[in-house]
Amino acid sequence: MALIKRAHGAEHPYWAFGPFKIRLPLLHYRIEMPEVIQGLVMFVVGLAMIPLLEKYLGMPYEAALAFTFIAGLGYILPAMLGVPLVPGWITPAIPVVILYLKGFEPGPEAIKAMFALQIEVTIIFLILGITRWGSKLVDIIPNSLKSGIIIGAGIAAMMGELKVGGRIDATPFSLIVGSLISAYVLFSLSFKNVVDTNPLAKKIANFGMVPGMLIAMVVGWGVGEYPLPDIEWGITQPDFALMWQYLVFSVGFPGWDVFLLAIPTAVIAYVIAFGDIIVGFTLVKRVDHIRDDEKIETSVDRVHVVTAIRNAIHSFFAPWPGLAGPLWTAAHATVAERYAMGRKAMDSIYSGGGTFWITGLVALFILPLVTLFKPVLPIALSLTLVLTAYICIMVGMEQLKNPTERGVAGIVAVTLAMPDPKSTVYAVAIGLILYYLIERPKLLGKHNPDDEIIFAGGDEDEPEKVKKKETA
Repeated sequence: MALIKRAHGAEHPYWAFGPFKIRLPLLHYRIEMPEVIQGLVMFVVGLAMIPLLEKYLGMPYEAALAFTFIAGLGYILPAMLGVPLVPGWITPAIPVVILYLKGFEPGPEAIKAMFALQIEVTIIFLILGITRWGSKLVDIIPNSLKSGIIIGAGIAAMMGELKVGGRIDATPFSLIVGSLISAYVLFSLSFKNVVDTNPLAKKIANFGMVPGMLIAMVVGWGVGEYPLPDIEWGITQPDFALMWQYLVFSVGFPGWDVFLLAIPTAVIAYVIAFGDIIVGFTLVKRVDHIRDDEKIETSVDRVHVVTAIRNAIHSFFAPWPGLAGPLWTAAHATVAERYAMGRKAMDSIYSGGGTFWITGLVALFILPLVTLFKPVLPIALSLTLVLTAYICIMVGMEQLKNPTERGVAGIVAVTLAMPDPKSTVYAVAIGLILYYLIERPKLLGKHNPDDEIIFAGGDEDEPEKVKKKETA
């Protein structure tokens, strides 16, 4: 139980500190046992970055493992500083980052390149957060473009798993079974009906992705898609001394030419992360109206500043191909769904997200867990990508208001999902052009949203023009 209690209908207690609202476990919020159990399993997704660190940055396993501890410290910052989102990576940007890193030799050159990219992402988030331009972007960017980016990121995440040579080819049984079970527990309407009447189903629902993850691992081991683990006992001992050899303090800082090369990838990563922020707050708003006992503040600017801090930490102490993103979509959806069950299920949105990643950090020190999950790291990442795809497409479609917006968003999404490192730049450009050419009733001059014209059926040659009704 937390020492400081929340009054019904109020914002959760905090200590004000500049732009942040500090909340500490046990003092401000209670520990949620379902999130403890989830954290002891789902922390494995953080370990899934290790193979990329080994392959593209050229570091040994022990140093890469130490990087995951730095990442673990960053994961606990958002809930602590007043952000109601479960943080993660900028996951859909990983393929773009890898294409960028392929231009550098693994080792010191790749580490310098990764530093340049991540520090630029830090600067973008920091400037937009401090100037409050980040929150203005939410209103300025056309709805069709925002939704198209979200949907396109979802499609790209799914296609990465389904493409020829993807994980569906290597591990079809574990991936398909795990995805179906996770989707059923998290999103199925029929399962929600069972939860209302069956205590066992309600307990299963409390654990979100965990049942699907565990069953996928068992299936993978059972059919030989993954090797059996070699479990070791004791406490994990990451090699921080070795890790220091793979930081810019040891390998040196990059030249200006590397910073220039990193700019397009940094901008692409931010655009995708911006879509994650929209998805995260949309999921929060969907459950916020269900609970009248807590007022949840959604500050886009604070998300930007906290994400900038996490990327700055990574830049200097753990260059990270996944980058530090504002949202782990699948985990946040799990927390949001359980939050909607009421205060007895989860006291606060912060107690859910905070407990999840504090437990995840502790789990990194439990050597039997780390070695148990080591062989199945790829399936953890795959299930995250598949569920992220579903949520992105669902939320993106939900925000589109009329056929015109849906058409523009569809073109943006398809363009973004193309296997081209510049696809995000093309998608944004095409989205803006189509918005001005197709959506606006006045190509030039001031735009009044109440004057928008949508096409609601009628003959193809003479579509019926219907004036958009004024919305509250």
